[in-house]
Amino acid sequence: MRKIIAIVSVVMLIASTSIFAQDNEKTHTTDVVKVKQIGKNVIGYYTSWEWYKRQGLASPVNIDFSKYSIINYAYFKPDTLGNLDGMDAWADSILLRGLFDYSSLEQPFYLANTSLIDAAHVQGVKVLLSIGGWNNSNNFSKIAADSVKRANFAHNCVLMCSKYEFDGIDLNWEFPGSAEINGSEKDKQNFTLLINSVRDSLDAYGQKIKYKFLISAMFSPYDVHHAFIEWDKIKDKIDLFNVMTYDINGPWSTHVSHSSPLYAPAQGDTTSFDNSFRRLTKLYGIPSKKINMGVGFNGRATLGKVGEKIDLYSTNHSGLNDTILFTEENGSTAYYNLILQKNKFDERWDEKAQVPYLIGKGDLNTFVSYENEKSLQLKTQYIKDNEAGGIVIWEISGDAIEKKPGQGFIYKSTLITAIDDNFPTSRKRKIAKRYIAPSKPISKKEKGWRKNAVKQNINKIYLIKKPTNN
Repeated sequence: MRKIIAIVSVVMLIASTSIFAQDNEKTHTTDVVKVKQIGKNVIGYYTSWEWYKRQGLASPVNIDFSKYSIINYAYFKPDTLGNLDGMDAWADSILLRGLFDYSSLEQPFYLANTSLIDAAHVQGVKVLLSIGGWNNSNNFSKIAADSVKRANFAHNCVLMCSKYEFDGIDLNWEFPGSAEINGSEKDKQNFTLLINSVRDSLDAYGQKIKYKFLISAMFSPYDVHHAFIEWDKIKDKIDLFNVMTYDINGPWSTHVSHSSPLYAPAQGDTTSFDNSFRRLTKLYGIPSKKINMGVGFNGRATLGKVGEKIDLYSTNHSGLNDTILFTEENGSTAYYNLILQKNKFDERWDEKAQVPYLIGKGDLNTFVSYENEKSLQLKTQYIKDNEAGGIVIWEISGDAIEKKPGQGFIYKSTLITAIDDNFPTSRKRKIAKRYIAPSKPISKKEKGWRKNAVKQNINKIYLIKKPTNN
C-alpha cells in the first residue's frame, strides 16, 4: 500500500507541474537524451497482455529500462487491407498514451512520463512497434502481394510512429512461405517488396521531421524458413536482424530437448543459437553487428507419457504441455513462476548444448527447458566473441520477480541482470531533463471508455480492469 501511495504522489506531483497543449502534429523528442551506443543491443519485448497480471506488476513505472537499449511493443496486427490495430485497445491506450488524470479540468489530460514510451525515452531507450506474431501473421502474404495494400501498410506504420512516438517498426511475420499462416512461394519476393515499402515510407517521414527511424525484423532459426528470404536484397534495408533462437524445441518436437540450446543438441533437432548465427553470417552474408540472438525469459514444460519417466532426448513424451503445474501459462512458464516450482525438480546441465534443464522429482513426470544465469552468461559471451549485435528477449515481464508472491513490487530481475553484467559497457547515458510528452488526441470510442471509467470510479493510477460495459 505504501508503495502505491508513493507512486501516486510522484505521478501527481509531475502532473501538477505540467500542462499539456493539444498538438496533433508532434515532433519526435527522443533526442532530448543523448545516448552513445558503445557496446551491444539489449532488446526486450514488452507485451500488452502481461500488463494485466499480478496487479500490474509489469507496469512501465516498475521496469528498469536502464538495462535495455530497445523495447519492442507487442503486438499490433494487420488486417487484409494493411490497416493496423492493437491486440487490446484498452491496454494500448494506457501503455502507449500514459495514465489519465480524470480530475483535470482540461481533457484529455495524460500524466507525464507514465506511458511505456515516455518511461523508456527518459532513459534514452528506443521503442519499436512490433507488428505480427504467430497468431497475427495470417494476412501478411496477401498484403505483401498487392502494391496498394503494401503502400497502405507502410502508410499505417508511419501513422503509428507519428501517433505514439515509436522509434521504428519491428516486423514479426512468422514466417514467409509458411502454409500454417496462409503463406505462398511468392512470399520470398513479396517480403522484400514489403520491407522496401516500409523503409521508403519511414525514411520519407524521417526526413520531414529530421529523425532516423529503425526497422527490425524477427527471423526463424530454421533453415527451412530461410529459403523464403531474399537475404542479399534486404540486408541493407533492415537495421536489426533478430533471430528467434528460443522455442526451438518443445512438446511438438520428436525428441525431448532444449528450447534455446547454445550449441547443437546430441539428438533430435540440431538447430541452435550457434548454427543459426553462423548460417546468417557465413551463408547469407548478413553483417554480424546487425544480428541479435534470441533468448526466452520463459521455460517450456513437456509432460512424459504415463508410466514412462521423461528425460532429456527421450522420444517417449506425451507431446503435451504441463498445464497442470503451469496452468496460467499453458505450459510456457514465465521464469518468475518457474522458480516458485523449482523445488519440485532436479536441476541438470547439458554439457554439449550448454544449457540447463529440469526433471520432475518422484511422480512429477515433467521436463522443463529454461535459461539461468550461467546459460545467459555463456550466450552473452558468445555474442561478444563473435561480434554479434546483441541479444533479443522474449519477454521481459517473465523476469519480474517478487520477494513474495502478491507483494506488489519487483524485488529482483535475475536474468536481465546476468545479461547486463556481461555487457557492462553497453550504454552510456547522459541524464537529461525530464521528458514531457505532448498531449495526444484520442478517438470517440476511447473517450467513451474514459467517461465510463470515471462513472465506475476505476482506480485513477493503475487502470488494470477494463470497464465492465466496454
